[in-house]
Amino acid sequence: MSTEKKLLKAEYNGELPLVGFPITCAVLENETRVISERSLALALGIRGGGAHWQNKKLKNESAILPEYVSAKYLKPFISPEIEEKLKAPIKYVSKSGAEASGMFAEVLPDICHIWIQAKEKGALKNETQKQIAENAYTLLRGFAHVGIIALIDEATGYQAVRSRKSLQEILEKFIAKELRPWVKTFPDEFYENYFRLRGWQYKPLTLKRPSIVGKDTNDIIYDRLAPGVRQELVKQTPKDEKGRLRYHLHRRLTEDIGHPKLREHIASVIALMRAASTWGGFVRLLERSMPKYGSTYQLPFNEDD
Repeated sequence: MSTEKKLLKAEYNGELPLVGFPITCAVLENETRVISERSLALALGIRGGGAHWQNKKLKNESAILPEYVSAKYLKPFISPEIEEKLKAPIKYVSKSGAEASGMFAEVLPDICHIWIQAKEKGALKNETQKQIAENAYTLLRGFAHVGIIALIDEATGYQAVRSRKSLQEILEKFIAKELRPWVKTFPDEFYENYFRLRGWQYKPLTLKRPSIVGKDTNDIIYDRLAPGVRQELVKQTPKDEKGRLRYHLHRRLTEDIGHPKLREHIASVIALMRAASTWGGFVRLLERSMPKYGSTYQLPFNEDD
């Protein structure tokens, strides 16, 4: 029976357009992000061919490092921790089915820093070496603000998948599989303050309220509870013949996470309402402290409020 370790497969692949030379990257089936060693070497400006690399590997110990950091003059700038990572390339199966060799994406900034430090310390003697350091600096600057993981996710298309996975995890925590019994969730104080800020008379015994109350409640409460929660609640709540929701949205929230989070959020909103004397003032406080997770409906307010 073979004990050979099974290679991971690349599920998403793409190219990072950094330094004007595309660096091949991939997201493996275990969500590890890798960059192609060969394309990274080319992006840095190292043009050694396959035969050249094999010869270096046979001649000296430093050649067990990738070719883009194997030069002896770089050794003083490679820490033992980074050296260990660089000596452990990831073998995987590319989307085309061929075996490929990559490096953990998180190591890329360290590789760039090795070349930059070498230049700063005067270890680079010729123009070719100095140009590689310049390329390393350009590379580093290219992903400094966004991050290499985010760039790879965008280049490979994994960004959308990651977002869907994260959203699904949130929905599973917040949305109950069965309808829960009704319990009073919105305290009278919420509506007392809401009507006060709107400049309307509050009638606690009147169940019929302006339609805008429902829209505002969605915006103030459900759109700010967690990403995608309101949309999923609406989707799972049946409607009557007039298109109105048959049940209160909070009846589909989970008892352990969803409903407690809702109560906590309502309490925070009431605190902001108490602190405001006008509707516009309340909206500004709300937008600053509890921005919503995306909705087409925007709370209206007068700038003069």
